[in-house]
Amino acid sequence: MGKTITTYLIDGNPQGSQYVFISNKICKMLLIPRANLSIINEREELQSPAFYILLGENEDLKPKAYLGETENFKERVKDHDYKKGFWQKALVFISKDGAMTKADVQYLEHIAVGIALKAKRYSIDENKQIPKAPNLPEHQQDSMDEFFEDIKLLTSFIGCNIFEIVEQGNKHIFYINNRGCNSKGIYDENGFTVLKGSVLAKDTTPSFGWKEKREKFIKDFTSIENNNIILDSDQTFSSPSTASDFCVGRSSNGWTMWKDKDGQTLDEVYRKKLE
Repeated sequence: MGKTITTYLIDGNPQGSQYVFISNKICKMLLIPRANLSIINEREELQSPAFYILLGENEDLKPKAYLGETENFKERVKDHDYKKGFWQKALVFISKDGAMTKADVQYLEHIAVGIALKAKRYSIDENKQIPKAPNLPEHQQDSMDEFFEDIKLLTSFIGCNIFEIVEQGNKHIFYINNRGCNSKGIYDENGFTVLKGSVLAKDTTPSFGWKEKREKFIKDFTSIENNNIILDSDQTFSSPSTASDFCVGRSSNGWTMWKDKDGQTLDEVYRKKLE
């Protein structure tokens, strides 16, 4: 079933503040660049209960995020502006009818942090634990579950895949066996995902460009078994080549390095889809 999503550029700038909503739904997302934070003084709805995500970068391969809830985003974000340096834009989710309560947004935060931790798309090290769920009536939990599905759609719509969990299903699997690496993965619209259990090369070549980042990533997301470096969870990279670089510890062309069980490269398989 198709959906209509409306985007309104508040200041007429496609890189500026905007709000986004799904037709016939009460969920409304405001996207606010940190450089435009003064808009909080102009938007009355930002003084209502909200679930929010702060998005930015760190020194790792993953983007970084912080997920939170508040009764008044206008006041809460002022504290984040002083104390959290990493973020570049905020996604603020409110109800168009203004009917959400503090307990509602606490419930949304509870769901969101749990899924984001499971998806492992973003580094959310400042959300160390899943917040406790508030005591909501069953009918209100159902309403907030539906609201969260709209949050997932809107975040994905703007290119933020923080809640997207890789489902292997019947997807085409590709493999690399090189430099002691024995890895497998899948390619889809989100990028190239190296699957849990993959064995990674133990070292890098002298010319490898991001050795320190790789070493930190290995420290955070792998374990040692039988003297092998094993990936503990599925990890998605922006491109097949970044994924293969990570696995083999050297610069590579992922389109030709990744091959399926029949020996076809990712490039060959992908081209067939275009014929």
